[in-house]
Amino acid sequence: MKFLGVDLGWKSQPSGLCCLEWVDQQLKLLELDRKEHIADILAWVDHKLQSDGPGVIAVDAPTLIPNTTGSRLPDKLTHKYFGKYHAGCYPANLNLPFAERTVNFGLALESRGFMHAPTIEPQKPGRYQIEVFPHPAIVHLFQLERILKYKKGRLNERRLELLKLYNYIVDILPTLEPPLNVTFESLFINMEETAQRACSSSFPIPTTGAALKAAEDKLDSLICAYVAAHWWYWGEQRNLVLGDRTTGYIVIPNS
Repeated sequence: MKFLGVDLGWKSQPSGLCCLEWVDQQLKLLELDRKEHIADILAWVDHKLQSDGPGVIAVDAPTLIPNTTGSRLPDKLTHKYFGKYHAGCYPANLNLPFAERTVNFGLALESRGFMHAPTIEPQKPGRYQIEVFPHPAIVHLFQLERILKYKKGRLNERRLELLKLYNYIVDILPTLEPPLNVTFESLFINMEETAQRACSSSFPIPTTGAALKAAEDKLDSLICAYVAAHWWYWGEQRNLVLGDRTTGYIVIPNS
């Protein structure tokens, strides 16, 4: 069983991509990547999950948008439950510029047999897709008091917040169920195209805004992929589902 995370660029910017595989009762990192064009992202999906291979694809983007104006129910619920963590999401409606791109991506996955799964039978093989949101996922998985603010602010402050995320991924995800055992070295191998190795460290520290953005995209996709695995492994027993198939929904781990 494989789990793909797609930190989808809502406009034309590149998307972060991650592939995890369930092997010997643990998750293994197979790949972190970044692609710009939707056609290339879908080709990557086809390559990772060939034919009718089972897998869960977790997308950080609103792929179901029933409303023409305002906000979706799951968008509102993120503010209700996670606003205190600074983890409310942007509103989505069909009149916003990104809507066609994100909705069509979900439809393209459906055409490949990845059905929306706001409910799931735990550990049953199949082809599923879900919408996820890294910020509240990170808060719950790592038991934080607020989000890690690696997306906005001064470059050095963002780098420090991103370093915290590296440490949480390496130190905490191996202790959770399902476990993801990943090292700084394996992350660096997957991210070296956009980051530089610090002389005193074994992990990549981006030194420019562009490299930092690329690292953010890849690590967000890793969190997306882990949420996909967590949803498949536990279902509603240890996950929250904000919304449903009709309103749009977001799956958030509740570890």
